[in-house]
Order: sequence, then structure tokens, then C-alpha cells
Amino acid sequence: MVSALQNSTAAGDESFTIVPRLDRPSTYKDHQYQGSQSQWQTDLAKSSTLYVGNLSFYTTEEQLYEIFSKAGEVKRIIMGLDRHQKTPCGFCFVEYYTHESALECMKYVNGTKLDDRVIRTDLDPGFKEGRQFGRGKSGGQVRDEYRQEYDEGRGGWGHIKAKQEGDTSSQQDDEMTDAAQE
Repeated sequence: MVSALQNSTAAGDESFTIVPRLDRPSTYKDHQYQGSQSQWQTDLAKSSTLYVGNLSFYTTEEQLYEIFSKAGEVKRIIMGLDRHQKTPCGFCFVEYYTHESALECMKYVNGTKLDDRVIRTDLDPGFKEGRQFGRGKSGGQVRDEYRQEYDEGRGGWGHIKAKQEGDTSSQQDDEMTDAAQE
């Protein structure tokens, strides 16, 4: 949110806009987080882990190291994986050695393009085993379950739409087979 402040000077009144800090976490809270809201805020205030979203399914760990190491020394990257297929599903966790490096990354990397996609970074209270897997019913991310548009960088159609398209295609194939047999 951008807020405007009035600044009075000896030369007269000047108006200027202050841009919000880019190293602040969003209001998102992981619904599976076990602590209170205040504990969440405390954990974020000291966290050196970032959640990175909106990645292409084809983005590699090497690409991520290349970009994220520009903000500080990367401790490790944990690729988000489809729970069933064990293939990348569009997110990752980046762990830095310091909280300051994570903030620098949010400031300079958040909103940049990687593989033709605008990536999002947000502070995360810390990676725990199991969080690298998608939470959607099909094994990927929940948001990819319901996506109605075709997105080549995220595997094509959303899972529900792909199933609908597949059902329609099967029905058309059956109709064509029936017509050919007549």
C-alpha cells in the first residue's frame, strides 16, 4: 500500500510519495503452521528462509542458486515437488545463512522474471520436512487444481480443467469411432 505524506519546506509545500518497504513479509500465513499469530510474527522476524512461488515447472535448482546467491550466501534450496510424481511443481524454499540476506532477496529478487514468470518471495518461518510436497488433491499445488487458463510454464491446464478436457476428448473420440463404424 502506498501512502502519501505532506512535507513542508521553507520554499513551500511539496508532496511526495513514500514507497512501501520491499523487504516486508506479506500478510499470508501458512494454514498448517502450528503456532499462534504472535509466534508466526516472531518466527518471521528472525527467519532466514524464503518461500518462492510462481516458478515454472521447468526452472532448475541451478538457475535458482544463480539468482538467489546474488542477495547473499545460500545455505540450501529445497524444490517443491508434486507429492505423487516427485517432479517440480512451481515453488521452492531458499535458506540463507542470515535473516539480512533473506530480506535483501525480498528487496531485490521479489517480482523479477525467471523463465518468463514473475516470481514471488516471502519470508517463511522455516522449512520442515514434508513441506516440499504440493498440498493439492492431485499432488501439486492447490492453485494448480483450479486454474482455468492454459499455462505452459506450469504444465498446461489446471488439473480439474485438464480432466474435463480429457473427458471431452474421450467422448469425441468415441463419437468418431461410432460414426466410422456405421
